[in-house]
Amino acid sequence: MAGFFLTFEGVEGGGKTTQATLLAEALQAQGRDVLITREPGGTAVGQVLRQILLEPAATPLASEAELLLMLADRAQHVHEVILPGLRADKVVISDRFLDSTTAYQGHGRGIRLDLLATLNAFVCGACMPALTLILDVPVTA
Repeated sequence: MAGFFLTFEGVEGGGKTTQATLLAEALQAQGRDVLITREPGGTAVGQVLRQILLEPAATPLASEAELLLMLADRAQHVHEVILPGLRADKVVISDRFLDSTTAYQGHGRGIRLDLLATLNAFVCGACMPALTLILDVPVTA
């Protein structure tokens, strides 16, 4: 694969989307072919899953169900968007990826980190970011 895969991670409202867009514009100005995507929701299937995940429901999702929906989104995302982008020699920039699962479902929901690592390896295979930028900033309301 000739492309380059990088991700932005951080808290909600921390500027991930803004920074990803600014980076994409700078790289495009240098002549690079750039693809910006996000999780959840980077594919048509992912949009449906995003709606389920982010919609306030009368009955909250079980932690395990939430994790499996995130992994389903990621599997589709990797196969439909990220890998084809890399094969086409694009710089693929994702607003969130597997580190968010570690933070939210692992540390936040108490799902075992070794299980998350195994499941992410199954879903992603060798498709891992070459670089992850973590925006560690205070967020004001």
